[in-house]
Amino acid sequence: MPVARSFRIVVNVETVAPRLSILPEKSASRRRRRLSAEAAIKAFFGSNALVAIVVLALITIFLFREGFGFFGQNLANLRLYRRAGLEYVDIMRGQAQAHSALVRALNDVRVRGGGGTTVELDRFATQFSDAGEFLNALVSDAGDQALALREAMATREGRGGDINRGENEEPAVATLPLNEEQSLAVLQANTAKFAQITLSMGERIRALLNAAPRLSDAKSQASFEKWEKRVRDYLAGLPGAAQRLHEWNPRVPVPWYRSVASFLFGKDWTTASFWQDWYGIIPLLVGSIMVAFVALFIAVPFGVFSAIYVSEIAQRGEKSLIKPYIEFISAIPSVVLGFFGIAVVGQAVRTASHLSILHWVPFFPISERLNVFTAGCLLALMAVPTIFTLAEDALRNVPRGFKEASYALGANRLQTIVRVLVPASLSGIISAILLGLGRVIGETMVVLLCAGNRIAIPDFTQGLGAFFQPVHTMTGIIAQEMGEVVRGSIHYRALFMVGLVLFVITLGINYSAQRLVARYRMSIG
Repeated sequence: MPVARSFRIVVNVETVAPRLSILPEKSASRRRRRLSAEAAIKAFFGSNALVAIVVLALITIFLFREGFGFFGQNLANLRLYRRAGLEYVDIMRGQAQAHSALVRALNDVRVRGGGGTTVELDRFATQFSDAGEFLNALVSDAGDQALALREAMATREGRGGDINRGENEEPAVATLPLNEEQSLAVLQANTAKFAQITLSMGERIRALLNAAPRLSDAKSQASFEKWEKRVRDYLAGLPGAAQRLHEWNPRVPVPWYRSVASFLFGKDWTTASFWQDWYGIIPLLVGSIMVAFVALFIAVPFGVFSAIYVSEIAQRGEKSLIKPYIEFISAIPSVVLGFFGIAVVGQAVRTASHLSILHWVPFFPISERLNVFTAGCLLALMAVPTIFTLAEDALRNVPRGFKEASYALGANRLQTIVRVLVPASLSGIISAILLGLGRVIGETMVVLLCAGNRIAIPDFTQGLGAFFQPVHTMTGIIAQEMGEVVRGSIHYRALFMVGLVLFVITLGINYSAQRLVARYRMSIG
């Protein structure tokens, strides 16, 4: 039977106690060092984040400060436009320009073919053009009167006749006598002249239409008949123009919201004009939207389908080859892509439009190699890496159990991708597309080089042909004109307003993308 042994441990308290007291001190020291390191890291990154927030706030404040000064200057510009009679003359000028547009349309019909009636059609076109001679002369004389009155008014108000005078330029001293009432009375005396001239002009044109030649070519005859309808509509509107001249009153005040509405809904962007400057953002906004639409129409299928292939189908070797090459595209400078668009893409599209096998396309051949389609193709190349990378991340972050459950239920790979993986990652894919849109709509150099830079709303009556017409964009107009404007002028502040609109659009796109990403993370969490 074993004998139990007892042991007695004698501890020297005086020896052990000091050692035990050292342990809390060491752990406290380590905690202090750890806290100090964490505090340093937090301070470093926190200070950088604060700097970023401050810089963003300063940019926003600067945009608002410089941009919103535009509305006051634009309102003064519009009021001077009315008081000086330029608005009155523009009613007549609009009818003269409409007649000139009809002359150009008739010349287009002549160029496309007149068959055996070429001489008769030429004589008809000449007579129709001469019918607007007196109207053009009246507009010219009335325009000179209105310009002289505007110069006198601007000089009296200390602007020296320069509506684009900067904030640091000295105002001119009023030296010219001005009788505003008398000058306006002389200008408005043209109302009776306009009514008489348009009446005679209408009778002359109707006589021409009654004796209009018939064209042997059926297609040309159909175009000529459409032109005739436009002419009759034009003649029907002449009495209304005379009535507007009679009712025009320079003393009617211009409301404050007209300044905002003329910018947000204006269809003209005209600067450095001897007549009147207009700052309407619609043609620039339409150009940006059309270019972005073409870019996304091309980039979304390529980016999303490539992401699906690399994430779910490609082998390891294919992934190591495809993914780096797609992401490498984002490293190509935009100016290089712009030169590529000018020299290769634009020329190739225009050459293809002249091929005989494509003559069935209604708007082919095209004359402009720099247009919406050319710029959209280059921007699509820039947007593909962004869409591809983010869409692939969204697909890879779908829980593996979703895929395994689909296979367990008997679905094949294509069914799993279409019915399980893509719906599960749809929020992430949409956010990738939105961020690609933000990348596209904020691009400057490519659209400046490849979009054609024509400040006009495309002719949408041509259908898809509108996408092969030159446009200007919001980013392009800022890059092109900012270096030439006078600081503090209305043109200068108008460009800042364009930048502010672009800032709001891109901010809204990125905010929507972030909301979708957050929703996507919650759905897979």
